[in-house]
Amino acid sequence: MKKWPLHWKILLGMVLGIGFGIALIQIDGGVDFSTKFIKPFGVIFIKLLKLIAIPLIVASLIKGISDLKNISKFRNIGLRTIVTYVVTTVIAISIGLILVNLLKPGEGIDKATIDTLTATYANDSGIQSKISEANRQQSSGPLQFIEDMVPDNAIGAMSDNSLMLQVILFTIFLGISMLLVGEQQAKPLKKIFDSLNAVVLKMVDLIMLSAPYAVFALLANVVVSSDNPDLLLALLKYAVVVLIGLVLMVSFYSFVIFVYVKKSPFWFLSGISPAQLLAFSTSSSAATLPVTMERVEEHLGVDKEVSSFVLPVGATINMDGTSLYQAVAAVFISQALGFDLDFADQLTIVVTALLASIGSAAVPGAGMVMLVIVLESIGFPADKLAIGLALIFAVDRPLDMCRTVVNVTGDAAVSMFVAKSVGKLGEPKVENWDDNYQEVK
Repeated sequence: MKKWPLHWKILLGMVLGIGFGIALIQIDGGVDFSTKFIKPFGVIFIKLLKLIAIPLIVASLIKGISDLKNISKFRNIGLRTIVTYVVTTVIAISIGLILVNLLKPGEGIDKATIDTLTATYANDSGIQSKISEANRQQSSGPLQFIEDMVPDNAIGAMSDNSLMLQVILFTIFLGISMLLVGEQQAKPLKKIFDSLNAVVLKMVDLIMLSAPYAVFALLANVVVSSDNPDLLLALLKYAVVVLIGLVLMVSFYSFVIFVYVKKSPFWFLSGISPAQLLAFSTSSSAATLPVTMERVEEHLGVDKEVSSFVLPVGATINMDGTSLYQAVAAVFISQALGFDLDFADQLTIVVTALLASIGSAAVPGAGMVMLVIVLESIGFPADKLAIGLALIFAVDRPLDMCRTVVNVTGDAAVSMFVAKSVGKLGEPKVENWDDNYQEVK
């Protein structure tokens, strides 16, 4: 098994984890066993990835900026990145709207199913918390998002992974200031961050040694904690529409890689596959970020000057899979509950989903908060919000796993696109965890 590529090891862990979870369901006390003795291994793995996320962003971004030697180059990369992310998000939302209007999955949901789903989930604490969080975000001023980006305590921002935009802003500020003081004065500090970057990337390699086992634990726990299978089947048509849209989005990325970057889509998908599989298992593009950065830089050949900015920003503001899901979910709920949408409403969905994706956290369940904001933007009745969310709550977890894969794939594709456009796409240079082991053992 040692000679297997990492993505095959992770895939095997996923398959075995699903099989083990199904077996546990059939055994008395199996769910309790999974919660006590299987789930912790997956939780520890995610904690380790989150542990190194902020140090990696800080070290990598400062190294990338300081290596540019020129602020105009950074401005060029930043502008291309933001514009590209906006374009891909609009494309994702448009694909979702086209599919849901053509296939009309909401018209296949009968009243009995709606009543069952409402009784099961409408008063769920998870749904109520999502509605409360969405209302809190909407009550903020129009410039609250910009205000929230600016930290008042850099160390405090670095202590909370949900404040990633604040960390990015501070790090960019620090990196640009290092350029402005001149190479000689910045050199000692630059050496520290260059060294820190190398060490943290080695930590990623070490953590990834446990990835197949962690994925086994994560998937086993997902299976044993899954909802009523009968309700899942009732929502199958809706889920299939979302999945078709996600597949089309990955196909779009592959097309861009093939036409513009001049690389094989299969080579691209193979290079990023461990990050995709982890995204599926964790449902968090933020937790997957260290692995995404390592795969993009070492296996796809994207220069650190590009990846260090494009990927952390993408993990925070680029959620193509989530935005596509919101478009499908919003129209699906409207179809199922008989709430008519005109063309202006659908344009509103595009704009609101785009803006919501920028301000949403890259964590599991954030898509539901964004969906509430989208539904309220089109005038969906407030008294039916809980019912609307209840309609899709049963399949939200598995779809969250799938759309996170698309989020991560989109980040990687945009990093290659931007790198190619600024001449910073080179040959892959893979580093293994034991490259220097003989020197220190």
